[in-house]
This record gives sequence, C-alpha cells and structure tokens, in this order.
Amino acid sequence: MFKEYIENNSKNIIGSVCDLITYPSVSNSEENSYFPFGKSCSEALKYFLNLANSLGFRTKNIDGYCGYAECGEGEELIGIIGHLDVVPAKDDDWTYSPFIPTIRNNCIYGRGAIDDKGPVIASLYAMKAVLEYCKANNIKMNKRMRLIVGLNEEKDWKCIKYYKEHEELPTVSFSPDGTFPVIFAEKGVLSLLLSARLPQNLPIEIESLDCNNNAINVVPKLASSILKINKSFKAEYIISILKDIITKYSYEIDIYKIDENNIKLTSYGKASHSAHPELGVNAITKLLTVLNDLFVKVNLSIPILSTFCKYIGDDYSGSNMKINIKDESGTLTLNTSKLYIKDNKINIGINLRIPIHTSMDDIINIFYKYFGNFSIEVIGRQEPLYVDKNNNLITTLCDIFNKVCSTKLEPIAIGGATYARAFDNCVSFGMNFPGDEDMCHKVDEFIEIDKLLLATNIYANALYKLLE
Repeated sequence: MFKEYIENNSKNIIGSVCDLITYPSVSNSEENSYFPFGKSCSEALKYFLNLANSLGFRTKNIDGYCGYAECGEGEELIGIIGHLDVVPAKDDDWTYSPFIPTIRNNCIYGRGAIDDKGPVIASLYAMKAVLEYCKANNIKMNKRMRLIVGLNEEKDWKCIKYYKEHEELPTVSFSPDGTFPVIFAEKGVLSLLLSARLPQNLPIEIESLDCNNNAINVVPKLASSILKINKSFKAEYIISILKDIITKYSYEIDIYKIDENNIKLTSYGKASHSAHPELGVNAITKLLTVLNDLFVKVNLSIPILSTFCKYIGDDYSGSNMKINIKDESGTLTLNTSKLYIKDNKINIGINLRIPIHTSMDDIINIFYKYFGNFSIEVIGRQEPLYVDKNNNLITTLCDIFNKVCSTKLEPIAIGGATYARAFDNCVSFGMNFPGDEDMCHKVDEFIEIDKLLLATNIYANALYKLLE
C-alpha cells in the first residue's frame, strides 16, 4: 500500500538521514534562550522542521526545546516521539568520521543513524506516505498525526518535560527508539554517584582520574589515572608491580613513566549502550581493579576503592551485592560509567537498569548497606514502563509488524529508556530489528538502508491503522 511511495522516494529518505547526521547535535546546557541545548541541536531541529515543512506538514519550534511536524484534522492526536540529540563521538575512534555520513555495504554510517535520526526520518516519510495515500484515495483523515522531536533525550529529558508543560499530549503514541516487534516493558533506570575524600600524604597518591567525559549511559572505552610517587618508592618498582597485576588479569592497560615521580595508566575497553554492558568492555572497572591491587600490594588503602572492588569490581550483574534480580523484563545490569576527581574527592558514577517489579528505593537502600560510609547521590532516576501484552496498542503494533514482515513474534522487554515512558498510552516500536546488533551509542554506528526503508513501510502501515 505504501511501498511504491517509499521506493520512489528512497533517495530522499536516505539523503535526509545523511543530512541530519552532519549536525554534531550532542545536547549541552547553555545560558542562551535561543539554544537551550546548544547551537548544533538547534540547527538539527531547524533542518528537520524545514524538511517537514517542505513535505507539506504544519510545523512548530517550541522555544528551541523541541519541535513537531503535524498533519490531519480532528480532536484525536496520534503521536510519534523521537529525538535529534546524540551521544558524543570522536573521529579517532571511528572507521568513518561520525558526523560525515558514509554509505558502505548498503549501510549509512554516522552518529545518530539508528539512535535516533534514522528512525525520525523514517517516521516523517511514513507520515508523508500515509498523507499521500489518503489524498490519492480521497480518504478523509479524522485524526491528526504529530511527530515530536526532542533535543535532550540522551541526558535528562528537559526537552520532553518542556513539551508536556506547553503543548497538547497525544491520545496514543509510539517511540521509534527501541526494537521491533514492539516493547511492552522498559526497566527502571537509576544513576548513582559514589564519592569519598582521598587520603592525604600517602607515599602513592592518585593525582588524576579521567574517563574521557564518558556519558552515564555508555560503557566506557577509555579511562586513565596519574599516580604521584614520593621518595618511599621508586617508579620502576611500582611499574613492575603494575605490570604483574595487569598481566594477571590480561587487561589492556598501558603504563607510561612521565618522570621519576609520576606514572600514567591508560585503560582501554569497548563502548556499548549501558543497557547492554555485556556487549562492551569496561575501561573504568579494570583501571580501578588494578589501582586497588597496587595499593593492597604496598600495604596502603583507599577505602572507596577497596569497597568498590569487593562489591562491584568488574561485574555488571550486581551479584556481589545480591541484587542480581530477574523477572519478565530481564535481569538487573550495572554499568560503572563515570570516574573523576573533584575537590579532592574520588567520584564513581554507576548506571543501573532495574527489572520492572523491583523497587528502586530498595536498590538504593542496598547501596547504603554496602557503601554507607561514603557519599551516595541519586543523579538520575526513571521509573519503569510496563504495559500489558494484551493492551490494544501493543497487539495492534505487534500485528502490523508481523503482517509486514511475515513473522509471528511476541512483544519484548528492554533495558533501554525511551520517550515511551514519558506519555500515557505510549510504547516503543522499532527501529532495531530482531536479531540485529544494537549499534546505539557504539563506535561506527550504522543503519542498514534496506531496513530503513522497511521500517518506513512498517510505520506507515501502523499509522494508517491507528487512524482508523
């Protein structure tokens, strides 16, 4: 029904995704009423609104916080909720430059290709396909379709909070920011910051800790530390101990002797989405493990390090704290994603994905049980989402996916957090396909072109069904 339009406009769809990727729209808070999340985010929003306007949609820029494209008439509003901001990316890490879109092997490479610029464009052209079909067949649209795009999803959702305070809420909606066939549950998300003052006048002191400004929802691929050695030890002796520790664990950590009094350690890992720590390699936990072993070896102690390594360390299941909980939404996961020194305090940031039937307050209390001697700050909290599998929206979207793709799949649960939990009667619907590697937040992020076009067709069919 919509395939012909999508095929005829495939070059425009691909080109629009590529255009959006060129904006390095990492959300930043700025004291600027015109650019609440930075100029790049504002420019990405401007591009999207101009594109939507050129396709015949009514558009609105909502004070620089977010925007929307809309068509149709009527009281009921069908919403699609996406975002244009992305997590950071550096050229040196990528095969292709993250903000210069590259087409290779029938894939579009670039930051945001799958999270969430590709899905936003697929949704926009799906709306257009439905609009053109209705016009061609003289079908009156008695409901409205509105594609809402935010600019602060990867951080603290200020954009969507602003939208909800100032604009109409959808009657029913979906977010193209997860996995097909449809998501009935999203785990709770809890971010904690553990901190403690560094001991003074030790013969070995931690001068710096750095995680390359890693995002809280990303498994860190890089972490480093500079150690200051006083006259009680020789640098060569400390380096020999460090080499033995690193060899024992088979970690990828470089040691660099800056001078007779300073040693730098650089730990290497592999980035992945915090919801899937098993797909990454955590550079921070490996660095902290090595540092703690060093201090133990020379009969020194930094309590927060020893406590961290005893109860968390290189584990992402929470088993050492007895929080390795599981229910129908999956298992609890824990990602150590922040590490820095500020005001002579070590700060360790942790991001947890908590099964839907587990109380977040219970998890916080367990952290107080094990880390109560240190400062614990809740820096982020999102309650879980649960929608019954027999809910009409769930069954409708799942049936549409199965019909278009000739499959018989069931609704699923995820550890990621999407805008679906920000609205009533809203679920996450694609755009990752079953069995695909989740490239969100990863180096060399990409979207397969065939699946970009297939998703556009799925969204068009879903929107048409919701219009009935």
